[in-house]
Amino acid sequence: MSPSCSVSICSKTDVFGIGEHETKVVQVPEEAAAAAATPRPLLIFTPLEAGEFPVLVLLHGFLLYNSFYSQLSHHIASHGFILVVPQLYSVAGPDATKEIECVAAISNWLSQGLQKFLPSQVKADLTKLGLAGHSRGGKVAFALALNKLHSELNLKFSALIGIDPVDGMDMGKQTQPKVLTYVPHSFNLEMPVMVIGSGLGEIRKNPLFPACAPKGVNHEDFYNECCKPACYFLVKDYGHLDMLDDETKGIRGKVTHCLCKNGKSREPMRRFVGGVVVAFLKAYLQGDFGHLMAIKDGAIAPVVLQKVDFLL
Repeated sequence: MSPSCSVSICSKTDVFGIGEHETKVVQVPEEAAAAAATPRPLLIFTPLEAGEFPVLVLLHGFLLYNSFYSQLSHHIASHGFILVVPQLYSVAGPDATKEIECVAAISNWLSQGLQKFLPSQVKADLTKLGLAGHSRGGKVAFALALNKLHSELNLKFSALIGIDPVDGMDMGKQTQPKVLTYVPHSFNLEMPVMVIGSGLGEIRKNPLFPACAPKGVNHEDFYNECCKPACYFLVKDYGHLDMLDDETKGIRGKVTHCLCKNGKSREPMRRFVGGVVVAFLKAYLQGDFGHLMAIKDGAIAPVVLQKVDFLL
């Protein structure tokens, strides 16, 4: 593993700032999705410069829109990654089975369909494929990686990221299919994993609503079940939805400011999540561990980290 980079070296290519690549977003809306044979509507964030870039599939949280992750997605794409961000559903119940099936179908579509939506000078390197999910999307990402539904995939994921993942609660019970087993290091994933947690996620915003990332089904439990190699970052003073865009429109967008305990602003948490995702992908998809080790050692970060842990 590469040694930590110094702050001065890391600052030249600051993962917490916007990267060197100009980016664009390609929208594949509902009406175009069927014609393009995509399983669901998509947002595709891509660099514009010529090159071959790794791909990250990013899954949204419970009852959220994929567009709420636009600032985060542009940040990651600007460092040389292609992001595929599907809209998995509009309304969802306690069973996430259809979402898992949908993500499996999207991953199988990538090799045949993704290139058609990229600039002609941009190529997708599907041998370097990551999977990330926020909140319920984190549960779905882990469920697919653990092959809970015995899905047949024609591509192999090389890295897994849970962004404040939640295994979900329905009247005090886990939503289906269950992901957490509460057996330490029971996730035999055969790929590196990163879990990011929010320090305020398990605190109720008010007595009328449960916490958005309740203790017992949240980031801590996901990380406890991970095997080597894995890393864990718990961010103090920020909440479950603080990695979303500054402005999230519509009724659902307004609700994102009301239901969860939040930090003072979203920008620092979003910048941290974007930067640490870039650092993790650079490490495990491209072999550059400098930034990830610098964050681990406390050399660089735009937020206060409550806990950092690595299984190496």
